[in-house]
Amino acid sequence: MLFGKSVFQSVLDRLKAEDDETAEQDAPAAARVSGLNTGLAFDVMEGVSASSARPDQAYVETFEFAPAKTVAKQSPPPEPEPEPVMPDYLVRVTPENVAAELDISARDTVQSLSEKRRAFAKKNHPDRVDPPFRENATKRMTIANLLIDQALRRLGR
Repeated sequence: MLFGKSVFQSVLDRLKAEDDETAEQDAPAAARVSGLNTGLAFDVMEGVSASSARPDQAYVETFEFAPAKTVAKQSPPPEPEPEPVMPDYLVRVTPENVAAELDISARDTVQSLSEKRRAFAKKNHPDRVDPPFRENATKRMTIANLLIDQALRRLGR
């Protein structure tokens, strides 16, 4: 302990005092950020503005040939994307339609029911369809999961 303080506390006090001293020193130019060694991009140095000194043109003068400046062509505005069309299968949201697609039978095993669930989800999962059709896809997935879960419970008996 130094003068009733721990070594750690005395180091913290010294660092705070040094920080206060640097803050009291003359502040650099307004365009400078404390702690950086260089100014910001909008500084004017030696009468040349940053906008006229282009870093991407620094070595062009050393080329045997200078590339010709190209005039930026205005591209036509992008065409709006066409509205997505709902696939036919997403219209069928009744339990009878979904059951017909799943084709669950008494011969199905746990493994075959799991495969049917995955195949159905691959095609119908709400995350895999366009946003306007997610409500129908959610209904179809809910019905399919319900039907497959019922079939699995019947197998367990």
